[in-house]
Amino acid sequence: MARRGGFPGGMPGNMNNLMKQAQKMQKQMEEAQKELEEKEITAAAGGGAVEVTVSGRHEVTKVKLAEEVVDPDDIEMLEDLIMAATNEALRQIDEVSQKSMASITGGLGGLGGGLPF
Repeated sequence: MARRGGFPGGMPGNMNNLMKQAQKMQKQMEEAQKELEEKEITAAAGGGAVEVTVSGRHEVTKVKLAEEVVDPDDIEMLEDLIMAATNEALRQIDEVSQKSMASITGGLGGLGGGLPF
């Protein structure tokens, strides 16, 4: 009668290799996250009249306004330009983050996707 259970064909060695790869990937992801947190992205709105800079931590670090965009009679336009520039900068930092992580994980997508089990 055939023996059942266990890991035929030396599976523990493959599991060891898989664990080493996972640890290496985790270290790379931590390094990439640290680099991303130090990165800054600047986006503009209104043809450059408003510029907003955000960090990889999703914190606004700088806002620059052209003098001609500051109109006390049209505060709403200035608010819209600041919002547009901020949202674009946040979108760009998210895109950089996703590309960075995808380059490390090889585009696995989700937990276990593409792993050999």
